[in-house]
Amino acid sequence: MKNIGKIGFHYLQKLNASSVPTELLKKGQDRVVEASLTLIRERAKLKGELVRALGGAVASASLLGVPLGHNSSFLQGPAFAPPRIREAIWCGSTNSTTEEGKELNDPRVLTDIGDVPVQEIRDCGVDDDRLMEIISESVKLVMEQEPLRPLVLGGDHSISYPVVRAVSEKLGGPVDILHLDAHPDIYHSFEGNKYSHASSFARIMEGGYARRLLQVGIRSITKEGREQGKRFGVEQYEMRTFSRDRAILENLKLGEGVKGVYISVDVDSLDPAFAPGVSHIEPGGLSFRDVLNILHNLQGNIVAADVVEFNPQRDTVDGMTAMVAAKLVRELTAKISK
Repeated sequence: MKNIGKIGFHYLQKLNASSVPTELLKKGQDRVVEASLTLIRERAKLKGELVRALGGAVASASLLGVPLGHNSSFLQGPAFAPPRIREAIWCGSTNSTTEEGKELNDPRVLTDIGDVPVQEIRDCGVDDDRLMEIISESVKLVMEQEPLRPLVLGGDHSISYPVVRAVSEKLGGPVDILHLDAHPDIYHSFEGNKYSHASSFARIMEGGYARRLLQVGIRSITKEGREQGKRFGVEQYEMRTFSRDRAILENLKLGEGVKGVYISVDVDSLDPAFAPGVSHIEPGGLSFRDVLNILHNLQGNIVAADVVEFNPQRDTVDGMTAMVAAKLVRELTAKISK
């Protein structure tokens, strides 16, 4: 399964290296990229117009799927997550009201832009440098339509880098980041891949896109992870001290003096008893209520968020982790919308 997503990309590379003129490939790639961005642009414009016409919304969460899995160091199943999360949100087993009383059926609370067509773009031979730019541009297109704010569905954690970059560039300055994860994802270049899902926050901090980075739920961290944390001034809260840190983490106030708060939730921050459908199973994690307490009590202007690393290929037959990811999206929607 790991190599399936690479077949088209490698095939185009071979063509490029043999008989097909570079100019011809580039023109074809440009057409596909422009068509992809046009679809995102027009859908965002339509949803923005709808929300503005209804009136009364200062901020409205808008789903944007980024089904990317090839930067995972282990399994690529997170590429299949966005449609499974959407299905769970609207499956009918629960009502459309969040715990804080927001109605998801109200487009002033939640809209959906659709997915960035990652695989179609890669099938044309587009490399990761350009793909990351396309993801960033897609996020900016959503943000151009006030009052929409991107709530991004991964995908592996490599997507957080282009998303945070876009948010910071569009707002004109750094943000504070609350990052829930079993791993710090701050390797300089994991296995030689600068875009690895294990290196996304190194790229974010190098780029100056975040002022503060708080990492919560950490319980699988190497010497390099700690050294990189110190290098970038990251506030790392490990699970081994969670009982001591709980009072701090359930009363966070972020975003003052910067452009707002970005929340990144890796589903493996949760203990596998709550979310078994992840690529990297790490026992000893947060309970679901721990996560909700942190999110519900957080004070700050949430400008964007992502939910990443749900792997449907490892989920239970009844879709337990899909429902967990959907609930995270629902509660983040309530946090963003106002």
